[in-house]
Amino acid sequence: MPTALLILTTLVALAGCAQSVDPIERLGKKAAARVGPHDARGRDTYRHWGLTAPLAPAPRHPARTLAGSPGAALPPVVDHVPTTDRVVFLTYDDGAERDPRFVDMVRELRLPVSMFLTDTVVGPGYAHFARLRSVGADIQNHTLDHPALRGLPYAGQRAEICGQQDKLRSRFGLRPRLFRPPYGAYDTTTRRAAADCGIAAVVLWRASMGPAGLTYAHGPHRLRPGDVIAVAPDESTGPGLRERTTHLLRRVQEQGLTVGRLEDYV
Repeated sequence: MPTALLILTTLVALAGCAQSVDPIERLGKKAAARVGPHDARGRDTYRHWGLTAPLAPAPRHPARTLAGSPGAALPPVVDHVPTTDRVVFLTYDDGAERDPRFVDMVRELRLPVSMFLTDTVVGPGYAHFARLRSVGADIQNHTLDHPALRGLPYAGQRAEICGQQDKLRSRFGLRPRLFRPPYGAYDTTTRRAAADCGIAAVVLWRASMGPAGLTYAHGPHRLRPGDVIAVAPDESTGPGLRERTTHLLRRVQEQGLTVGRLEDYV
């Protein structure tokens, strides 16, 4: 075989081998980039957000363990989910804080957070929460106007809850399953109105993260698997929302826990 033909044949064969391998290698690199601990700029993502180790993954297929029987007349009130999974749940209220870097934090750490929104607090800021939803946050109901519901007549409570259900459906195409009453104040009328608005559970919190750190509504002063945690809104003093979330995540990791998606459990 002439030398030129031999070289050409060899090059064609090598090209064929490259074509059969490269797509797989490229796919593997893309998958590694999606699940690896580094971002597009090569940073250790968890270190960038102030953590000393990556968050442990939550269970992929948790069993729903919400207290209360299916089809019950009134939705259960929960601040703790009975589960053996070593997860806690991060929740945020109102919608006044619209730090774009919090969106980056949720995306890069893959935090399954739940945002309980009040329409009059969010105001013109729904686009921010659409971005949060696009990176994995869940959107839930916190009334139209943030009144203390306990003691109000049924019609007023129903208007607050169902009204926000309608607002969130018009904004996001969804009707939330979970509802948090402002200030944690509720009564039987609240639960009845929530049920009539399509709510599956009234969600309170066992622990809250504020400027001074973690406080507990009841029970032991330590995090337990299944705890619902409310991360308090920014205030005029103390660390901001991202800093509070970082401090909380450190505590979560110190106690051998990770963050789960509340909606997977209720």
